Amino acid sequence: MAEQKNVPQQEDLSEILKVRREKLAVLQAAGQDPFVHTKYECTTNTTTVKENFDAMEGQAVKIAGRLMSKRGMGKVSFCDLQDRYGRLQIYARRDDMDEEAYNRFKKYDIGDIVGVEGTVFRTQRGEMSIHATEITLLSKSLQPLPEKFHGLQDRELRYRQRYVDLIVNPEVRRNFEIRSKFIKHMRNYLDNMDYMEVETPVLGTVSAGAAARPFITHHNTLDLDMFMRIATELPLKRLIVGGMERVYEIGRIFRNEGMDTKHNPEFTSVELYQAYADFHDMMDIAEGIIASAAKELLGSYQVEWLGETVDLTPGWERLSMVDAVKKYTGVDFDAISDDAEAIAAVKAIGVELADSAEPTWGNALYATFDQRVEEKLIQPTFITMYPVEVSPLTKRSPQDPRLTERFELFICHSELANAYSELNDPIDQLSRFEKQAEQRARGDEEAEMLDEDFIHALEYGMPPTGGMGIGIDRCVMLLTGSDSIREVILFPTMRPVD
Repeated sequence: MAEQKNVPQQEDLSEILKVRREKLAVLQAAGQDPFVHTKYECTTNTTTVKENFDAMEGQAVKIAGRLMSKRGMGKVSFCDLQDRYGRLQIYARRDDMDEEAYNRFKKYDIGDIVGVEGTVFRTQRGEMSIHATEITLLSKSLQPLPEKFHGLQDRELRYRQRYVDLIVNPEVRRNFEIRSKFIKHMRNYLDNMDYMEVETPVLGTVSAGAAARPFITHHNTLDLDMFMRIATELPLKRLIVGGMERVYEIGRIFRNEGMDTKHNPEFTSVELYQAYADFHDMMDIAEGIIASAAKELLGSYQVEWLGETVDLTPGWERLSMVDAVKKYTGVDFDAISDDAEAIAAVKAIGVELADSAEPTWGNALYATFDQRVEEKLIQPTFITMYPVEVSPLTKRSPQDPRLTERFELFICHSELANAYSELNDPIDQLSRFEKQAEQRARGDEEAEMLDEDFIHALEYGMPPTGGMGIGIDRCVMLLTGSDSIREVILFPTMRPVD
C-alpha cells in the first residue's frame, strides 16, 4: 500500500500520539487540565484586529483560536493563531509573562486551542500581532494536523474528516459561507413576496411527489414501515388546499439512488407553491433568485462552472422540449402524429426507451431529450412543455393534451429547478397515479405510489397553482464553481472505511 502523504509515517504517528497524551497527563497531574475550561471571553477576532489595526494599536484585547504554527527563539516565541475569521501572529516573550506560564506555552503543540490576552502591536518587521501577556490552554489537541506544505489534499479523506479539512484548508469555508448566504438570500426573496415558510413531515406512509426510490424505515410503536420523504410537494399542496396560498419549505430530501458528482442520497431543496399562479410565474422566481444571488454574493452575473463561463444576466432562454429536440437532433415531434412513428424516428438516431416505459410519443420525446439534448445545455435554459407520461402531477397543456405545463432549468447540462402548473383535477390525478402504479408493477421502483389522502384533499378544491423545487446544493455548486456536490455538503454520504 502506498504511504499517505497527508499524515506522518505510522511509527512516527504512534510516537506523536504517545507524547501528546503524556503532555496531557502531566498537565492534569499538576492540576492544569485544559478540558476543565467552560468559557473564554473574547473581546475581538483576527479580522477585526487587522481591519482596524491603526485604531486598536496599543489596546488590550483577548482572543482565542487554534495554534497553526510555532517558531521559538529561546526567550521569544512566535505563533500563528487561527479563528473562524483568519490568522494573526502572536508574539510571546518570557520577560513579559509569568516565567512558568511561558515555559508551559513553549510545550504547547500545533493544533492546541488557546486563549491569548495581550496588546495589539506591530513587530519590528511590520507584522500585525498580539503581544501576549497571558496564554491559556483551552483544549489539548491529541492528534497532529497534516503537515504544513501538503495539507489535507486527498479528496475522500477531506470529505470523511471535514473537521480537519476546515482546519487546514480554510479556503474550503468559502463554499459553506456562500451556501449559508444563498439560503438566507432565498428566504429573504420569498419572504418579500409574502410567502410563508412551513415545515412538513420527513416520515410518511406513502412515497410520492417525485420519481425516486425511497429509503424505508420502521416505526416500532406503530409496527409500521414508513418512507423518508423523496419530496415535500404533496404536503405543501395540501396547505394550498387549506387556503395558505403562498408557502415554501427548505429541507432535507432523501432518495435511495446512485451517488455521483451531482447526486447525494440526502440533499437540500426548496419547494414553493403559489395559488393563482402558473409555471411562467415560477420561471420568473427561479431566474430572480439565482441571478440576484450571483450579483449580490459574487458581485457579477458571470460565473465559472464545470469549465464553462456562464452568463446569469436575466433574460434566460425559454425553449419547449419539442423545439429543443428539433434544434439539437433535427427530429420534429410536431410533425409526428402517432406512437409508432415516434418510436421509429428516435430509434433511427440511436435513442432507446427504458424497459418500463410504454412505447408512446411522449416517452419517445422525453428519451430523446434526455439522451441527446440535455448534455448540450450550457447557458441558463428553461425547457418547457414536458410529456404527460413523465409529469404525473402537472396540468395538461390546453393546446396539446400530450404535454404538460412544466419546466426544468438547466445550466451546464445540470438540472437546477423543476416546476409545474400544478394538476388540480382530482379525477385526472387519480388516473395518473394509477398509471404510475402500473409502471411500478412492471418493475419501475421510482414510479410514484397512490396517495389516497392527497386525492381526497384535491376533491375539496385546489386553486390554480404554480409550484417549483430548486436544488440548493446544485445552486451552491454553480455559485462556488464546485465540480462535485460533495464540495458543498459538509458531511456527504460516504461508504464506511471498514
